[in-house]
Amino acid sequence: MRRLCSILGVSRSSFCCWRRTAANRAARQAADAQLAARIRAVHRESDGTHGVPRITAGLRETNGEAVNHKRVARIMRESGIEGVRLRRERRLTAR
Repeated sequence: MRRLCSILGVSRSSFCCWRRTAANRAARQAADAQLAARIRAVHRESDGTHGVPRITAGLRETNGEAVNHKRVARIMRESGIEGVRLRRERRLTAR
């Protein structure tokens, strides 16, 4: 292990910590995948219009689970899910 770490340029303590926490990372990825499926379902129900705030509120109401809006935003960004943006067209000059 010492030689492998020296070749990769990684400290042994960092490698051991990475290996020790592998199960936690796998569990977090599985939980994120399940949450992504629920986010897709809520997004589909809204015909693809809801964004992060409304999807977060919907998850809290339907499932009763505490979900952070930042986590929902990250999962939506990674999955390529977007809400509809309704913006007015702005005129720069008044003619």
